[in-house]
Amino acid sequence: MFKTIKNALKTPDVRKKLLYTLVLIIVFRLGCFITVPGVDTFALNDAMNSANGVAGLINIISGGAFSRFSVFAMSISPYITASIVIQLLAMVIPALERLTKEGGEEGRKKINQYTKMLTIVLALVEGLGIYLSYQSSGIFINPGFLTGFLVVLSLVAGTALLMWLGEQITSRGIGNGISIIIFIGIISGLPGVVTTLWNLTFGTGAFSTSGLLLSLGIIIGAIVLVAGVVFVQTAERRVPVQYAKKVVGRKMMGGQNTHIPLKLAMAGVMPVIFASSFMTFPAMILQIFIKDIDTQAGFWAGLYKFSIATSTSNVPIGYSIANAIVYLLLIVGFTFFYTYATFNPAEVSNNIKRNGGFIPGIRAGKPTTDYLSSIISKITWFGGFFLAVIAIIPMLLRFTGLNIAFGGTSILIVVGVALETVQQLESQLVMRHYKGFLE
Repeated sequence: MFKTIKNALKTPDVRKKLLYTLVLIIVFRLGCFITVPGVDTFALNDAMNSANGVAGLINIISGGAFSRFSVFAMSISPYITASIVIQLLAMVIPALERLTKEGGEEGRKKINQYTKMLTIVLALVEGLGIYLSYQSSGIFINPGFLTGFLVVLSLVAGTALLMWLGEQITSRGIGNGISIIIFIGIISGLPGVVTTLWNLTFGTGAFSTSGLLLSLGIIIGAIVLVAGVVFVQTAERRVPVQYAKKVVGRKMMGGQNTHIPLKLAMAGVMPVIFASSFMTFPAMILQIFIKDIDTQAGFWAGLYKFSIATSTSNVPIGYSIANAIVYLLLIVGFTFFYTYATFNPAEVSNNIKRNGGFIPGIRAGKPTTDYLSSIISKITWFGGFFLAVIAIIPMLLRFTGLNIAFGGTSILIVVGVALETVQQLESQLVMRHYKGFLE
């Protein structure tokens, strides 16, 4: 990876793309420190120090922007939700499905336009919900219609600006812009992690052997976790395919051996994002309509505590156990859903048969479809449970009293984006026939 970056810096075109991406990242990080108008910063510190649950989850993704109530407080989360909704609608609405599969460049532009429009609508709803949730907390100087209008407008404008920054990075920089923004937001919590580990060892003013051992255990565990994610993200099951020879005109075509690469984690991090959104959605709604619900009792308060157990340890252990079980089942279920939505064994089988190919030892047609379905089912079970374990194990650290910013979703996103960006850098170098890289 370091060799790839070094070679990229030696290539003028790629170096310009990297510098352009870096400038937009700096703009994003500067915006995270610009507080929306009408906020009392002194009262904000007290309110955010006691915030947990959904607020803590949003704060991690936004790179601390939520705790500062900056213009980027909502980060790019409305866009992610809008993209998920559009993908789901494309599976059930024929017109959207045709745009996605057969629309070409024009179809992609329309899908992108629909996603942006839905993002603005969701940003309005989420911004209004945030303002109503914190209206009684005393963080606003003159709470009222005008203040609410300015706050919501600032939050929506911040999300729209992040969408634009993401598009610019994608078109003129390196990597997927939206993914890069999420990546930077998450890794900005690294200094906080280093501070936590330092305090474990020297926090009392004297050296602590137990704190050092615990810090080393956390570091080794994180390295093993990242290595496992990298291994599974890059691993694939190769299904051999052989094409028969055929005469086309005066030429002999075909007769080649190839393979179908089936990744173990074909769905990527999407099932975890789906499951996290599904689990935290009730808490976001209840926070808007019921004030101080975290201090109340009853059915709705219990549902709220169950919903936020994914992102906080300040709930009874029973809620956390029930939440972990449901969270695991949702991740596995969404893994199957997303995998079969993106990979159709029957369609792949028909394409192989249409091009005169076959899988050695398997008859063409339905036997090939059944064979591919069997393989997909096995690797999806593995991928689903792997994602669930990665997402749940870091949750257990919260019960040790450690304030570690990284969770399973964060690790999966960081590793996935890093691998994708490095691969894009390598492809940029290959296209420019960079001799040093090809050697």
